[in-house]
Formats: sequence, structure tokens, C-alpha cells
Amino acid sequence: MEELEHSLFIVELFNKIFAKPVAFLLNLVGFHVHDTEHLIPDYIVMVLLVAISLILFFWLSSRKLKIVPSKRQSILELIIELFESIIVDVIGEEGKKYLPVIATVGLFILSCNLLGLAPGLMSPTSKLNVTIGCALVVFTYYHWQGIRAQGLLGYLKHFTGPTILLAPLLIPIEIISHFSRIVSLSIRLFGNIFAEELLIIIILSIVPFFLPLPFMAIAIFTAVIQAFVFVLLACIYIAGAVAHEEEH
Repeated sequence: MEELEHSLFIVELFNKIFAKPVAFLLNLVGFHVHDTEHLIPDYIVMVLLVAISLILFFWLSSRKLKIVPSKRQSILELIIELFESIIVDVIGEEGKKYLPVIATVGLFILSCNLLGLAPGLMSPTSKLNVTIGCALVVFTYYHWQGIRAQGLLGYLKHFTGPTILLAPLLIPIEIISHFSRIVSLSIRLFGNIFAEELLIIIILSIVPFFLPLPFMAIAIFTAVIQAFVFVLLACIYIAGAVAHEEEH
């Protein structure tokens, strides 16, 4: 697997350009780096590629918005409407204020999932570090929104239950439950994308032409479904965090 990871041309090129400056900065803060050839991991390069591509796409698509939309503007509006419909179905109309974060996470994960289907690239979400990072973003965000919506004390009532007598029992259960969401979100996404990417690589190594095509079609479907599930669960967690106690 190490040879495969380092064979990506774009990763090698990125390391040739940026590894030495990064190593210099790390040395300044006390991290002694000797090997600069493979300093920046493949998944970091792929994450940066996805992030830059999304920023450029939305910047170009939103530069000149018109009443009669162009093709790029129509695609942009369709994407926004899709995420809005999911948010409204789960949280309600007031949930539209969460659109920027939910859409960003969803599009990032979808793009990462699909990236591995391009020749010479890999899916960053086939690395557990990336999926844990996405899960931590959702985890932090829904707790923050819960505190903003209800105040710190009001939000903490979610952990204590309806009566203070049940608090010693429910607080540990709630804490474990919330932290298990990080595990659930990250492992589910990582497992599916890693498995499909590994399967396609194995099939390509055996029969390099037409046989992998059905598996690649399935991989596209899986990529979309996994991004949708991640977004849906994020919306459910936000809805639970901002819901007032009397609504339960």
C-alpha cells in the first residue's frame, strides 16, 4: 500500500514544491523533519485538491448571478435546493440557517468520495483521518448550535433527563452516546469508501479494461449515498441539539 500511495504523480509533485517549506516551518516550531520526499501525505494533497476545486467552482458560479440563470448558476441553484430540502424535511424552515455548514460538509464528502474514480487520484475519505475530521466538525457544530439555541444550562438538560434523580444514570449514557456518533460517522464512511476503492484497484490489476466499469458505477452510487447519509445524520443531530426540552 505504501508504494501505491507514493506512486500518485500529483502527490510527488506537491511534495517537491511544498515539502521543503513545510519542513522548514516545522523545524522552526520544534518538529525535526529529515525525510521531505514523502512529508505531505497523499490524503492531505487530495483534501487540498478538493477544497480548492470547490472554492473555485462556487466562486466562478456566483460571480455574475442573473435572473435568467446560466448553466453554472442553474447547477449552483439545484445544489442549494437539494440541501435545503433535506434540512427543511429534518429540522424545519428555521434550519435553513445551517445550510452553509451542512452543504459545505456534504459537498466536500461527496467530492472526496468521487475523486478516487479519476485516474491517478484517490479518495481522501478512504483514510480514517479524513472521515474522523469530518465527524468532529459535525460533532462540534451541533453541540455549539445547541448551546446557542438554549444556553449552556438549557442544553445540558438534554444530558440529565426529565428529573435530577435520573441524572447520575443518564449523563454517562448520553456522553457515551454522543461520542459514539463520531465513531459511527467516521467508520461508516471510511469503511465503505476504502472497500470500494480497494475492490476497484484489485479488479484493475487483474483485468484493466472493461470489467471494472460496473464496479465504478456502483462506486458512484455508493459515494452519493454515503454523502447523503452523512448529511442526513448531521441534520438529525442538529435538530436534536436545538430542540427545546418541552418538545420531546
